[in-house]
Amino acid sequence: MGAALPTLLLILAGVLVGGAWSLHRQGAPKGAVVLTALLAVLATVGGVLWLLPGEGT
Repeated sequence: MGAALPTLLLILAGVLVGGAWSLHRQGAPKGAVVLTALLAVLATVGGVLWLLPGEGT
């Protein structure tokens, strides 16, 4: 599952960014938009950090 997990995290991040943008355009409550955007940022950071070389390789 080496490269699959970060790829899935980055795909999830893209879906969440689209969801946050869609929620914003539909006039959803600000909390829902911020939460979705925060989850997108976390998924992006997780995917990128997973790809960085480290001691576990």
